[in-house]
Amino acid sequence: MQLNKAGSSMRFFFLVLGLLILLGIYLTGFSVVHWFSYVPVVFMFFAAITGICPGLIISKSIFGDK
Repeated sequence: MQLNKAGSSMRFFFLVLGLLILLGIYLTGFSVVHWFSYVPVVFMFFAAITGICPGLIISKSIFGDK
């Protein structure tokens, strides 16, 4: 399985989306937001840095897409 499929435009998309979610968490208040709200942010930053998208890997394993 090839894990590095995200190109530079997709990585930029993950970075911007992660920053927007983090901005929403900041505006709500870090102490108010549930801890689970940080999971998508971590996934987005991981995908932006490495090019490996955990959400895509999980969905492909569930639905069996090739």
